[in-house]
Amino acid sequence: MQKALIYFALGTVISFLINYFFLSTQNTGLEIYYALAFGFAWGLAYYLDTPNFTLPQKLGLSFAAMGILVLAGTLIFNLELAVPSILKFSTVFVAYYLIASFRGSKSLRN
Repeated sequence: MQKALIYFALGTVISFLINYFFLSTQNTGLEIYYALAFGFAWGLAYYLDTPNFTLPQKLGLSFAAMGILVLAGTLIFNLELAVPSILKFSTVFVAYYLIASFRGSKSLRN
């Protein structure tokens, strides 16, 4: 769990810095929200990368996380600004497992 929190923190900080310095949208709150979605995806993917979770559980938890992101984004901003957080989340989540699939253990933890 501790490493998952480190992945979350690093993913959030790195994503925010890249977006802030290279893709400035003049809305820092929105940049923080998107960075949190990015970090949340890395942290959750790492946390679920264990044989203790079945594939349906991983899919269910990732969809629940996307629902939470949309709900929070809709409450804070609006639905149109919340949807890109799902795209960032799902892209990172799929990328994590794609990278892991090239390893013999099918996990980035080992």
